[in-house]
Amino acid sequence: MKDKVEIGLMGLGVVGVGVENALREKVEDFAKQVGAPLVVKRILVRDPSKKRACQVQPHLLTTNPQHIFDDPGIDIVVEVIGGESPAYDYIKEALSRGKHVVTANKEVIAKHGFELLSLAAEHNVALLYEASAGGGIPLISPLRHDLLANKVSAIHAIINGTTNYILTKMALEDVDFTAALREAQELGYAEADPASDVEGIDAAYKLAILAALAFQTQVLPGDVYHEGISRLAARDFCYAKELGYTVKLLAIAKREDNTFQVRVHPTFIPDDLLLAKVNGVFNAVQIDGDLTGRILFYGQGAGALPTSSAILADVVRLAQNMSQGSSPMPRVQMDQTMAAKPISEIETRYYLRMTVADRPGVLAQITRVLGELLISISSVIQKEVDERAQSAEIVIMTHPARERAMQQAVSEMGKLEAVREISNLVRVED
Repeated sequence: MKDKVEIGLMGLGVVGVGVENALREKVEDFAKQVGAPLVVKRILVRDPSKKRACQVQPHLLTTNPQHIFDDPGIDIVVEVIGGESPAYDYIKEALSRGKHVVTANKEVIAKHGFELLSLAAEHNVALLYEASAGGGIPLISPLRHDLLANKVSAIHAIINGTTNYILTKMALEDVDFTAALREAQELGYAEADPASDVEGIDAAYKLAILAALAFQTQVLPGDVYHEGISRLAARDFCYAKELGYTVKLLAIAKREDNTFQVRVHPTFIPDDLLLAKVNGVFNAVQIDGDLTGRILFYGQGAGALPTSSAILADVVRLAQNMSQGSSPMPRVQMDQTMAAKPISEIETRYYLRMTVADRPGVLAQITRVLGELLISISSVIQKEVDERAQSAEIVIMTHPARERAMQQAVSEMGKLEAVREISNLVRVED
């Protein structure tokens, strides 16, 4: 039994401040839950003189990470620096020194999680990362514990609040991507450099983490195909609505025998699905298990308070184990035989929008290209005739087809003299 649990906090940004404030303000609540007080002993910062939205005693601050690693009294290291470097090295060092680690770092866990979990097991400590995917939505713990009896067949997730806010604005207010992004930045939902969000990189890291746990195999960020939302136009949302769909940046993971597919891209989903109703900065993760059936986790996926909630839940769980003399969390067994399926091999339906010359025989040329590649058409819409330019806009919905064939068809159609522009290609998930 320990009389107190000492914590080394690495990082004092927005999330770090949230964690420190909660540990100080809820000290009695946590002490009752754990059976011993949680004490912040050291805080790693870059600039000790910087003004922060918390009342930290100056003697707790340090710019030297060794002050945390070398302190034998520090039991748990909480890493909220973000980014791969130096966070990866700090987590690795802490685990090697026999300290438990709690992190919110999706990039480090997605890229190095398997290695770090093995290192934690080697040193008989725990690495917990509930806040790395989904923020305040409990996802990691259910996948590691509550759903272990299930064979998870699929995950469909909206796991980036920035892009979901932008797509909601585009769908409901008929604004273009640039205007929606600018508003998201003004409200603080998007960074000055929004590439990680709008290009699907952030969601790809999170999907790699979730898929690895769901399928109990190693999934690396390089396995995850990702595509951003910047090519979507207001008219894509109009056509989606007319066809009975909603457009979302969807993170998809599917198990198929001894392979799995993981991809992040704009997706048409039927507007009667629960995921289609998830708007604004909210996130939702739908998991299909053989015993549970379909379940949905919903809530705020980012922000200081939700992320702090997930971090502190991990800290309290660890502290409870330590105060009771329990062993660290069991290691998840990984299936090394599963392989990632390349995006070229997946099969799905497609939405295709193009501008063509407004004259007889054009549609026949397009259907010939699709037919030769065994792509069957579900429906065709022709609208927006421009008499001055003598052009028309055509929207095609296909039946399920292989990605490789669809990309070849787009390439060949783009060479047709009658095709002025291939405006967009969006995958459809029914």
